[in-house]
Amino acid sequence: MKHALRITPTMLAGALAALVTGCDVAEEPGAVTRLAPPPADLEFRGVETRLLGDDLVQFVVRTGPGAERAHVARYAECAAAQYALIRGYGFARHVRTSIAQDGNDWQGDAVYTISASLPDGLKTIDAEVVVNTCAEDGIPTV
Repeated sequence: MKHALRITPTMLAGALAALVTGCDVAEEPGAVTRLAPPPADLEFRGVETRLLGDDLVQFVVRTGPGAERAHVARYAECAAAQYALIRGYGFARHVRTSIAQDGNDWQGDAVYTISASLPDGLKTIDAEVVVNTCAEDGIPTV
């Protein structure tokens, strides 16, 4: 008897998130995925924040030469975490991230939801924990 492989929507969403961001999916909701800190000379060139809805926020981040896709995605996550705290929320959920390279410069376009309580989903973050981790790794938040 052959068994068909059953892929659940949750499995598909997690795999898609990992492909889009180029980062590992945290094993537990709210967990911080630690990456190697970025090079000390990496230029973080700013964050543009756009409120798309009451709890939906877009972050456009830019970095200079020496960045990798994971650094750009992490920079956007750091900005999202700080933004959630500024707005009085404790959590965020990753919706999507697009990353492009133009010569030596990188740009990330990420969308997150922010909320007072831990949202459903695989790519959730505890804003306070992430902001502290970003500070330890030398990644600006806003």
